[in-house]
Amino acid sequence: MSKAYLILEDGAVFEGVSFGAKGEVVNEVVFNTSMTGYQEILTDPSYYGQMVAMTYPLIGNYGINEQDFESVKPQVSAFIVKEYSRTFSNFRANMSLHEFMEKHGIVGITGVDTRKLVRHIREKGSMNAIISSVTDDITYLENKVAASDTIEGKDLVQYVTCSEPYVWNQGTWNIDNNNFNYPATHDLHIVAVDYGIKQNILRYFVENGARVTVAPAQTTFSDIEKMKPDGVFLSNGPGDPEPLTYAHELARNLVNNNYPVFGICLGNQILSIALGGKTYKLKFGHHGGNQPVKDFTTGKVEITSQNHCFAASMESLKDKVEITHINLNDNTVEGIKVKDKPVFAVQYHPENGPGPHDSAYLFDRFLKMVKKQ
Repeated sequence: MSKAYLILEDGAVFEGVSFGAKGEVVNEVVFNTSMTGYQEILTDPSYYGQMVAMTYPLIGNYGINEQDFESVKPQVSAFIVKEYSRTFSNFRANMSLHEFMEKHGIVGITGVDTRKLVRHIREKGSMNAIISSVTDDITYLENKVAASDTIEGKDLVQYVTCSEPYVWNQGTWNIDNNNFNYPATHDLHIVAVDYGIKQNILRYFVENGARVTVAPAQTTFSDIEKMKPDGVFLSNGPGDPEPLTYAHELARNLVNNNYPVFGICLGNQILSIALGGKTYKLKFGHHGGNQPVKDFTTGKVEITSQNHCFAASMESLKDKVEITHINLNDNTVEGIKVKDKPVFAVQYHPENGPGPHDSAYLFDRFLKMVKKQ
C-alpha cells in the first residue's frame, strides 16, 4: 500500500493510504452512515458518478461474497474508509474487499479521518473531490478537481440501465438453504423500468408473488402497453432527475391511463416532476440506514435506508398530490400518493439489505393495490 490523497474542491486536503486499485478519479464525494452493508453500497447503481465515504470506522472485516450484490459490478467511482481491515472472517466470503476493488478498478483510500471529512461535508455541503494514488503533486490535483463538472443537469441513468428487457425470477436469500428462493407462483405481472435498479427490489417483488419484466430506461408508454403488465414500477437510480424527460413522459402517460404505479427514490422524483412538481439538490443528501420517516397513512415512524442527493419540493407538490411520508430530520418529502389513482412512491429504500426492514410492507401494499385495480 502506498500514499494517497483526497482533495476537496474547496482546497481541503486529506492524506491516507491507497487500497483497492491504484489510480486517480474525480467525482462528487458523499458519506454513508450505515454500520454494515458496504458491498451493497459499492454495487448500488444509485452511486454511479460518486465516491463514497463510510462513517463507520472499520470496513472490510467480513470480506466480499457474490450473493449480496445490488448489481453485477461495483458502481461507485471510489471508496473512502477510516480503517480498512486486511483480514476478513465470513463463511460466505470468497475474496477480500481490497481484491474486489482491485479486480474492478475501484480506487480506495484508507487512513483518512472520516469524522473530520463528514463534518466538513455537513458544514460546506457535498462537493467534488479527487483521489489519487499516483501523484503527490498537490497543486496539480487541486487544479484538476477545480475544473471538474457537477452531477447536476447530467443524465447518469444512461450508464446504468439495461440495454434490453429481461425476466427476473430470483427471490430473497434463504439462510436455511444457503441459496436464493425461486417461488413458483406468480399471480401478477410487474414491469420494472430500470433507471439503475437494485436487485433486491426485484427479489422482493418476486418474493411477494410477482412475475417481473425489467425494461430499459428509454422504454416508451407504447412499449409498456405491449408488455401487458398489471402494474409498473419506477426504479431508483443515480443523479439529477430533471434531465430525464423521457422518464417524465412515461410516468405522465402511466398516470393518465390509470396504470398502477409504484416508485422508489429516483422513481419518486420522476413521478413528482411528471405530476407538475419540482426537485432540488440537498445540501449533503441522505445516505445511510438510519433515517426516520413518518408514514401519515399509518401514523407510524419507520427507520429507513436512503440514498439520494435530490429531493422533491413540497411547495411545488402540495396542491397536486397527497404527501404521505416525511423525513423527521429535515421535513423533506419522503412519499407521495396521487388522489383517486393507484399511484404512489417513496423516496427511501424499503428493500434495503442488510436493513432496516421496517418498510418492506410497501411491496405488499402495492401488489394488493394492483390486485384491487
